[in-house]
Amino acid sequence: MKDILNELERRRSIARLGGGERRIESQHAKGKLTARERIELLLDEGSFEEFDMFVAHRCTDFGMEESRPYGDGVVTGWGTVNGRMVYVFSQDFTVFGGSLSETHAQKICKIMDMAVQNGAPVIGLNDSGGARIQEGVASLAGYAEVFQRNIEASGVVPQISVIMGPCAGGAVYSPAMTDFIFMVRDSSYMFVTGPDVVKTVTNEVVTAEELGGASTHTKKSSVADGAFENDVEALYQVRRLVDFLPLNNREKPPVRPFFDEPGRVDASLDTLIPDNPNTPYDMKELILKVADEGDFYEIQADFAKNIITGFVRLEGQTVGVVANQPMVLAGCLDIDSSRKAARFVRFCDCFEIPILTFVDVPGFLPGTGQEYGGVIKHGAKLLFAYGEATVPKVTVITRKAYGGAYDVMSSKHLRGDFNYAWPTAEIAVMGAKGATEILYRSELGDADKIARRTKDYEDRFANPFVAAERGFIDEVIQPRSTRRRVCRAFASLRGKRRETAWKKHDNIPL
Repeated sequence: MKDILNELERRRSIARLGGGERRIESQHAKGKLTARERIELLLDEGSFEEFDMFVAHRCTDFGMEESRPYGDGVVTGWGTVNGRMVYVFSQDFTVFGGSLSETHAQKICKIMDMAVQNGAPVIGLNDSGGARIQEGVASLAGYAEVFQRNIEASGVVPQISVIMGPCAGGAVYSPAMTDFIFMVRDSSYMFVTGPDVVKTVTNEVVTAEELGGASTHTKKSSVADGAFENDVEALYQVRRLVDFLPLNNREKPPVRPFFDEPGRVDASLDTLIPDNPNTPYDMKELILKVADEGDFYEIQADFAKNIITGFVRLEGQTVGVVANQPMVLAGCLDIDSSRKAARFVRFCDCFEIPILTFVDVPGFLPGTGQEYGGVIKHGAKLLFAYGEATVPKVTVITRKAYGGAYDVMSSKHLRGDFNYAWPTAEIAVMGAKGATEILYRSELGDADKIARRTKDYEDRFANPFVAAERGFIDEVIQPRSTRRRVCRAFASLRGKRRETAWKKHDNIPL
């Protein structure tokens, strides 16, 4: 018996070494952790339960039968994050460069199936050279099997991808279908075709970092939701995100202890809106002052900064926040901000996370670039997302809410549950100056008359009371009491149930 136990321990020791000491040292020299070190940091201490430690590939071509390391380049299993179960796979770059083989894919599919069956999130730590060329079509089939699991798990359990090294070719499509993608600066990259292929086909000379690094995907492409300085920070931030999310679509998000008075008033909010309606202010200040303990987890902070998305807690409960940012493009909606917010709203609706919307939007960004780029269809994505969402929706209009953008931003007409406005709110078809120049075109030569007409229009429409008279605004509230009113609104909506007509699925304007 002792011999058998010793043999087990010997094999485990070999498996834990992955590609061996030399390759582990090489991984560390790049500033990267090993697959197992990453799992240890991500999960609660001692909680990891591994599957398939001794699985080995079955390939016999190109001399592959001579090297069959345990684990086959990926560590899989389950554990807990702050006591809540998650499933995890971590690709091991020290074994065949983390390349995906048939058995490697089977290990990933196995834990994804278990995650859906048992209702727990899947976290993928990606660090792979791509498909294992020696296995040919079998590795491609493995990718497709993983993709199918991503699709089936979508909207059922949260899926989080962390890119911690290379991720190229077919490998990028699995993270692309997950709910959140995070990258590590200077050590991770994603692209469908690499710099060498790009140079051959298009004659463009570009580095891997420029083509698919963290900066590219967080600022330009919007593929990634965030980027962090190193493996340790990335894994810490993933733990933080998991704390905001439910385990699956049948459970509510976790309720955390809170030490912030729900009825807290903040007099500084009374002066947040500048006297000049064209002067910007920072909407994040309002978000932080409304949130429990000023804690805000922002998503896609570096992309489409004219809209803000992320998670806060109110009375300990997770709430998704969407807010126009007057500091960037005056808070206008455009193609990028519409896509960013629409995806976030749909995620919240998938997992029963209530949505809080702060509105200060002068309209959609004009210009040929926007129209040629399809702003109509992209703007409709956000409209569609809000309209189909059945979770509790609370909206606060702080200043401008003009034209179609007023409708899009979770208005009463898209079945917003509570729609509040500050006294500084201006709800109208357009700004006073533009409206006056259209209504009184014949008087444009008389500056004094136009000024009076503009002042009349402002007095009539540049306030929230016309909308309140029609019931489109439920209440005009004092800015200082925003947290109290919003907390009470969400508390009253905790039992909300809304059934929609049966359909296979909707056809969102993609």
